[in-house]
Amino acid sequence: MALQCSCSVEWSNAQGVVLRRFKSLTTKLVLTRNDFRDIFIDVSADKGVVHRLALKDIAVHKRFASDGKATIHFKTDKVMMMISNAPVSQLAEFLKTLFVKVTGRKDSPQVKIRDRLLAVKSGSTEEISPINVKDIGRVDVKLEGPSMKKKKLNDELINQSVKKSYLVNLKDKLTDEQREVVEAVNTNNNIFFTGSAGTGKSFLLRYIVNTLPPDVTMVTASTGASACLIGGVTLHSFAGIGIGECTIERGIEMASKSSAAQVWRKCKILIIDEISMVDGEYFEKLDKIAKAVRKRDEPFGGIKLVLCGDFLQLPPVKQGKSRFCFQTKTWAECRFRCFNLKFVHRQSDNEFVKMLNKLRLGNIDPDTAIKLKATSSNLLEQNGIVPTRLCCRTADAQMINQKKIFDLPGKVFKFEAFDSGPTKTLDDHTPVAKSFVLKSGAQVMLLKNISVSSGLVNGARGVVKDFDKNGSPCVQFKCGNTVTIKPEKWIVKTPTGQFISRQQVPLKLAWAFSIHKSQGLTLDCVEISLGRVFEAGQAYVALSRAKSLSSLRILDFDKKHVWANPDVIAFYNKLDRIVESDKMYILGKKNI
Repeated sequence: MALQCSCSVEWSNAQGVVLRRFKSLTTKLVLTRNDFRDIFIDVSADKGVVHRLALKDIAVHKRFASDGKATIHFKTDKVMMMISNAPVSQLAEFLKTLFVKVTGRKDSPQVKIRDRLLAVKSGSTEEISPINVKDIGRVDVKLEGPSMKKKKLNDELINQSVKKSYLVNLKDKLTDEQREVVEAVNTNNNIFFTGSAGTGKSFLLRYIVNTLPPDVTMVTASTGASACLIGGVTLHSFAGIGIGECTIERGIEMASKSSAAQVWRKCKILIIDEISMVDGEYFEKLDKIAKAVRKRDEPFGGIKLVLCGDFLQLPPVKQGKSRFCFQTKTWAECRFRCFNLKFVHRQSDNEFVKMLNKLRLGNIDPDTAIKLKATSSNLLEQNGIVPTRLCCRTADAQMINQKKIFDLPGKVFKFEAFDSGPTKTLDDHTPVAKSFVLKSGAQVMLLKNISVSSGLVNGARGVVKDFDKNGSPCVQFKCGNTVTIKPEKWIVKTPTGQFISRQQVPLKLAWAFSIHKSQGLTLDCVEISLGRVFEAGQAYVALSRAKSLSSLRILDFDKKHVWANPDVIAFYNKLDRIVESDKMYILGKKNI
């Protein structure tokens, strides 16, 4: 079991004075075992193994594991090992393996000192194998007993903040096409991967983030909602030039300020989600700023790009005429290796998936039109829960929610967030409002996964039934569960590495949303009016929020409301040819 990271090791005396220190930005830590079954961490740098530390009488501190950091205290030897800049998923696997192997070793017979002295001193070690069923069995047997011991095991194995906020469940299996993308990210190529709604782009991006060194990887998205879903920041926040309305010269001046320049120079990998909503002019401006600040002429100043998004969904938001990123000279210079994900995970209704694939390309055949029109009679109201209306404009959605909550009778309950940082930043990077009001009967949506197995997931619809004695809302969800909703915490990492948080009840009014705000969500029941659609891809995004045709109601379907941008269609036709060509090239190389 090996871990690539930055590492610092300090040896101290009994008084805590540091006697010597080892430090390396590029370190390899390997769990090894000798002939006596003793377990070690081998610390390797450029010159090979430089230190070997015995794993006995240790304490592991992993409070900041979600940031790729941990500390191992070798108490008897008075040594502290500080790990940083480790890929989050690799660090979690490394610490889990360490815990299981060391815990299982405690029950093994101890080798007598005499036997050690008489043995041939080969000094050889071998890398420890991954965790297997026997290892887990040893840990289970050793920790059987009082509930407190079980709790301790749970605390040791899993850092809760990592589990809740950052780590992808390692048991989730990647599809073959997703695995290809992960492997490509580990090459020197710039990467662009795309796919229709529901193909697992956000899941794959979170998985990729957890395999990369956090200190040099900047995770961004074009919108705050998307940034929140992947644990990143907005692209505007990272770039240090606001929304980019300034000239290139002014942008370079702004980005050259100490804090912004430090972020640009530190960055080696830049991830951008929802790239389709980034205007081409802004994309080119970022390229020029990166070159100037980093003083390098390669595209984006030598930063590796990993881009994700679907250009057949929502286009850039800009006054006047805008260009897509793929229409720029910078895009061509980046020479992206491209992937087009095909397998849809979100919808289980195969017929609906086929219909959505046609709609995405702006194709409406008579049979599809008939079936979509027929949804107008779908009865979606259930247990007091009404379907969420998706509106083409944000102002329309806000007006509907405000009128509905005002018209409800009964006492008003106000919920104020507790913020540990600037309100504007937290507004941009968390899905919950600084303050909002509820009444009994309010239609709401859950904004955080609370219990996946019980159906209490981000996007679950419900209705407020009552409030407990502390004023917490009791919500009946469409899945049938009635739950008292308590405040949850969202943690945001700023581009400079600072952590700020917002604690708030994870609900929002759900009589209506804008189509833009719904991007990335899966909704239990949806009602749509397409009469005011004004952008290519807008109708497709709205329709693809539904889980199935039976959970959708279209009030005024007309095929003229569904269309795709011809420039984007041409781009995807070309992209598919490139993807197929790359596959043939790789197959050819393997067969040589």
